[in-house]
Amino acid sequence: MAKTVIKRVQDSTQEFDQEVEEVIRLGRYSEGVKRPMKVKIRCQVAVEEIMARKGKLADDVDHKEIWKKKI
Repeated sequence: MAKTVIKRVQDSTQEFDQEVEEVIRLGRYSEGVKRPMKVKIRCQVAVEEIMARKGKLADDVDHKEIWKKKI
């Protein structure tokens, strides 16, 4: 899921999805409940580019419930 979202915001020449180091689901599992994910990215430049382009997801119906935050 995380790589799919990253692919939606990157340009065709970029491969930010390859920079994903770790994805962790937060909280306990409950059937039918969505849990947040913490995504660790290797390169700070990739993080900044992804955060700069997060507006591309605003009109995407499939990803309406995604919250993006830099920690």
